[in-house]
Amino acid sequence: MRRSRKAKIMATLGPASDEREVIATLFRAGADLFRLNFSHGEAEDHRRRVEIIRSVEKEEGCPIGILLDLQGPKFRLGSFGGDGAVQVQAGEPFRLDLAEGPGDAGRVEFPHPELFPVLVPGTTLLVDDGRLRLTVTAHGADFAETRVAVGGELSDRKGVNVPGMVLPLSAMTDKDRRDIALGLDLGVDWIALSFVQRAEDARELRELVGSRCRVMAKLEKPAALEALGSIVDAFDAVMVARGDLGVEMPPETIPTAQRRIVRACRKIGKPVVVATQMLESMVSSPVPTRAEASDVATAVYEGADVVMLSAETAAGQHPVESVEIMNRIVEQIEGDEYYRAGIEGERTNPDPTVADAVCYSLESTARVLSTPAVVAYTASGFSAERAARERPAAPILALTPYLETARRLTLVWGVHPIRVRDVADEHEMVEVACEAAVQEGAARPGDLLVIAAGVPFGASGTTNMIRVAEVPHDGAGPQKIP
Repeated sequence: MRRSRKAKIMATLGPASDEREVIATLFRAGADLFRLNFSHGEAEDHRRRVEIIRSVEKEEGCPIGILLDLQGPKFRLGSFGGDGAVQVQAGEPFRLDLAEGPGDAGRVEFPHPELFPVLVPGTTLLVDDGRLRLTVTAHGADFAETRVAVGGELSDRKGVNVPGMVLPLSAMTDKDRRDIALGLDLGVDWIALSFVQRAEDARELRELVGSRCRVMAKLEKPAALEALGSIVDAFDAVMVARGDLGVEMPPETIPTAQRRIVRACRKIGKPVVVATQMLESMVSSPVPTRAEASDVATAVYEGADVVMLSAETAAGQHPVESVEIMNRIVEQIEGDEYYRAGIEGERTNPDPTVADAVCYSLESTARVLSTPAVVAYTASGFSAERAARERPAAPILALTPYLETARRLTLVWGVHPIRVRDVADEHEMVEVACEAAVQEGAARPGDLLVIAAGVPFGASGTTNMIRVAEVPHDGAGPQKIP
């Protein structure tokens, strides 16, 4: 199933999208890949969803990507007595400590001893997604004295954020390591790491996953923006996790942060996902607000690879409608006469490498010849990703003999991954490319195709060849273009 749009749609699965028919309908409605949120659900829930996705993939004859989203470290208060909630007033003292037992309006357990030593007077603690604010006045090895800056109702197990600090913690918890092992066993294609603060956070994750899947950084802390360039280099893709960023940063700064992250990823050709609250009102409403439609449009105009649905498809009342409307928004924007001008205006100069030179030539050759498609024959996905960096107007047919590669490429802008037979030489590669282009409805006999590949075939990261071929008429072999 070849989509008519370039930007991809990721849908999160959950209680509202648990049945096979719903998942299949979400795919047909426009979802290119699915997100499994490991902050919720049991192992068997995720295992069953993966099995359903793979069943739908086989039925549809089209690769479908799966992203495992790790929970990451979560800092939560303990519990309160009585009905589980207290009122805290602005200006009043409030203590966090390790003492077990129910809290009250003056103190509560905070079972995170690793945080107390790094706090300093003046540190702001955001509670319940920033609805309440505490300012640290003093601290020790097992406590923090604070003053309530913004008060309100405080209830059991509310989350705590510590903005403006690089915390000396691993981005992975023991739960995350167990979830990674499960995900690798299930054969997920991408793993998203939460709580990324620095490029070094990629190292442990890569050691665990090896080459079995790709790794993505979720940027949800302001500290990550300070190390943005090195983080983008260290990971295979990036997610703009606007919900968590919005807790720790002023809301007026989030659009600028989003644009900065998208540009950094586009500059070096790494896929970027824009996530959180894109069509949030559709959790309960059958139609989005006009502001939400404009929000999706902004991400598409910026050239994001993926726009993501979270609660809309995981827990909302209208999961399929959410995907359908997002699909229509993306198609509408990409059909705008000003869309290409913006995409081309944001294009950066290629790096002085053979792969970038080839893919730059691929785009310019396709543009001059007005070819209906470009083709990247790829083992690892590298050629297709470098081709996507140039944002060609024509669709990118990524031909690969490996299903794992095809699934991973469902995340990449403009790429339509197709699993094909392996090839032995250039003549067979051109033959396979022409066959696939016709079968996918991307080209007709007599059309020209521009093809990029790496020689020797089967070697990863060796994009070094470009070919122009004419799609043959029935019975004719592939035509060489002088």
